[in-house]
Amino acid sequence: MYDYDVLVVGSANVDLVIGVERRPGAGETVLGSDLAVHPGGKGANQAVAAARLGARTALLARVGDDANGRLLLESQRNAGVDTAGVLVGGAPTGVALITVDPSGDNSIVVSPGANGRLTPEDVRAAGPLFHASRVVSAQLEIPLESVVEVVRQLPSGTRFVLNPSPPQALPAEVLAACDPLIVNEHEARVILGGETIGDDPAAWVRTLLASGPKSVVVTLGSEGALVASAEEAEEEVVRVASVKVDAVDTTGAGDSFTAALAWKLGAGASLAEAAAYAARVGAVAVTRRGAQESFPTAEEVEAL
Repeated sequence: MYDYDVLVVGSANVDLVIGVERRPGAGETVLGSDLAVHPGGKGANQAVAAARLGARTALLARVGDDANGRLLLESQRNAGVDTAGVLVGGAPTGVALITVDPSGDNSIVVSPGANGRLTPEDVRAAGPLFHASRVVSAQLEIPLESVVEVVRQLPSGTRFVLNPSPPQALPAEVLAACDPLIVNEHEARVILGGETIGDDPAAWVRTLLASGPKSVVVTLGSEGALVASAEEAEEEVVRVASVKVDAVDTTGAGDSFTAALAWKLGAGASLAEAAAYAARVGAVAVTRRGAQESFPTAEEVEAL
């Protein structure tokens, strides 16, 4: 019935990565490693991660008519992603400036470039892709009005997964479509309007669920994740354990988690089952440097 297991609608960036001993403070200069250039962007990352796991995957995005755009298209095709929905032109390809410290933690600044030109009209024109897809996954490195249009284009029976990163307040229409909404602690606070949400992650889940999503996943790094669905009795919050590994670079780990979860949900797994699998995928990713280069195959996940 479906041509694609996952359609990713989102950003495609080139990542410019520098390793640092520590990230600089305001007005401070620090020396770093040689510059590394990698294909990235939350949307492109999710598409590659899903395809590498074996999902039939398509990407709806926009890149510039430049060398960076060609690099991104090549990386998608090499991973097996259908790039028929990738539009070219309108602005230079987006760029992410990334610093990575010795613990593997990163800080990222994004220049959206062509990502900011992915319009609601582009989304409407891609209607056949939506009807051919079992699950649609999105993020917020493209204009919010385009994400709203994604929700409006969803066919009956197609599941919508959203990682609202970088976070901003979401319209009720978007929240109501999320199944699930996937957030970390920082994103949860922004989505809830910056209010003090205390130190109990289970309470965050319940508060987020009350704001409208069909289901919620809160990721907690090395502490695993919490999941809950509005369909469950008393909206039970379930903890999903993490996999203990030595992290080298966390860049793209959240994207691999989201992609794996979306794929498994589309294949019929429960939310907790899908999150547990996604946690294993993310665990493999953080043991390797880079974003897309770090994403595992299904066989590598099983070996873990």
